[in-house]
Amino acid sequence: MAKATKKQALGRGLSALLKDPENDIQSVSDKHADKVVGSIVELDIRSIEVNPFQPRSNFNDEALDELASSIKELGVIQPITVRKLGFDKYQLVSGERRYRASQRIGLESIPAYIRIANDQETLEMALVENIQRQDLDPVEIALSYQRLIDEIGLTQEKLSDRVGKKRSTVTNYLRLLKLDPIVQTGMRDGFISMGHGRCLVNVDDRGEQLRIYEKILADNLSVRQTEALVRSLGNKPASKTAARKELPEFASDGLSVLKSYLDAPVSVQASGKGKGKITIPFHSKEEFRRLKKRITGD
Repeated sequence: MAKATKKQALGRGLSALLKDPENDIQSVSDKHADKVVGSIVELDIRSIEVNPFQPRSNFNDEALDELASSIKELGVIQPITVRKLGFDKYQLVSGERRYRASQRIGLESIPAYIRIANDQETLEMALVENIQRQDLDPVEIALSYQRLIDEIGLTQEKLSDRVGKKRSTVTNYLRLLKLDPIVQTGMRDGFISMGHGRCLVNVDDRGEQLRIYEKILADNLSVRQTEALVRSLGNKPASKTAARKELPEFASDGLSVLKSYLDAPVSVQASGKGKGKITIPFHSKEEFRRLKKRITGD
C-alpha cells in the first residue's frame, strides 16, 4: 500500500510539472523529459482524446460497466498509455476500455504512461496492443495484421516477429480475409469457428462457400466434418460445362502469375480470340488499398 501511495504522489508531482508552460515537453531531448517519459503520471481525463487509429470500434456495454465497477472499487490498476500532442493535450495509444470506464464513473484523473511518438508509431503500438487482447475474434485479428502490412509496411516475416506469432499463424489469419463477407460476419458473431473458416478458405467459389456455410449452421457440422465436405467437393470430376469453359493457355498462364503477385483470388474469363475480363475481389477498405498500392505502386 505504501508503494502505491508513493507512486500516486510521484504522479501528482509530475502532473504539476507538465502543467507548467515552461516545461512543455515535446521530445525526449527536452528538459525534464527523462522524468516524465515512461513514468506513471496522473492526467486530467479531459486532457485526453481518443486515438483515431484505434483498430477496435466495438465496445461491449456490459463489459464496460463491469470494468467501471471494478475501477470504482479498486481504482485503475493498469495505467493507460498516451502520447503527447501539445501543451496539456494527450492522445490515447492503448487502454481505451479503461479510459471509457473511468469516464463512466466520473473520474477526473487517470494514471497514464506518456510516450512521444509519431502517427505511424502510434498506429503500430495501438494495433499490436489490440492484437494481444484475449477477446478478439479471428477476423478482427486478421484486419489488424493487414493494417500493419498495408499502413506500416511490414512484411509477414517482420509482422510475425513484432506480434510474437509464427509466420504460418499470421498467414492463416490473413487468409480469412479472402472469405465471403457473410462468412466473415458469421465467424465474428461466433456462429462458426476459425477452424471452419480455414476450411472454407480452400473453396474459391463464393457461392459454394455460402452453401457450405449454410450447411454448417443447419447441420451443426464440426470442423472435421467440414474438412471432409470440402475435400469431397474438391474431388468431384470436372463437368463437361467446366471443360468447355477452360481458359486459353495465355490466360491460364497469366492467372497464376496475377494470383501470386496480388495475393488475391483473381478470376479471369477469356475467349480464344483474346477478349475477356479480369475480376479482383476485395472484402475491406484496407484490402482495396493494399491491392491498389500493389497494382499502381501508389
